[in-house]
Amino acid sequence: MEMVRVSSFSAPSGIYVQVVKPLFDLVLGLTLLLLTSPLLIVVPILIKLDSKGPVIFKQQRYGKHGRIFDIYKFRTMYTDVPKEGRSPVSGKDPRITSIGRMLRKTSIDELPQLFNILRGEMSFIGPRPEQRSIVETEYSDWERQRFCVTPGITGLWQISPERIHPIHENLHYDFKYAREVSWKMDAKIIWGTLAVVIKSNTV
Repeated sequence: MEMVRVSSFSAPSGIYVQVVKPLFDLVLGLTLLLLTSPLLIVVPILIKLDSKGPVIFKQQRYGKHGRIFDIYKFRTMYTDVPKEGRSPVSGKDPRITSIGRMLRKTSIDELPQLFNILRGEMSFIGPRPEQRSIVETEYSDWERQRFCVTPGITGLWQISPERIHPIHENLHYDFKYAREVSWKMDAKIIWGTLAVVIKSNTV
């Protein structure tokens, strides 16, 4: 696993961050993997029937302490779309396949990231892992300090009004999380995420 140097930052510590949160990720990750196993079988078939290309989308992202890892998602866009670029903010984006719209709307496309969590590369809650190309061309040393915490599937940015804008334009959410991470904040993010998902599926 490749690793790069990042500028120093006071990483969060304590029993919750070092013990409880990783244990929560492991237990919940294994539980969800078991519960969603039928989807992990059916969704790849639907993707294959819908468009040509691989079932899994893989992309290099920056993780904790600047470690670079491959993030996994179910493929939701056509294969002729560049792998590096701004993520769609609307289900009407022409780059998205028919089945991809449903997967994105329900967040089912994120299910393969359970394997990232079980491998310790991600958490359920934390700053969204940024694309390698964006970090290496647009991040300053100061901005790289967001890598002091484990990246997550959902976080403060994802439940904020600014979620329609790129991650690197809203890093203040990541720094706030790194400074104030606690079980109360994580619980707030979980409920906020559920509200966003429910709202997006009722509009």
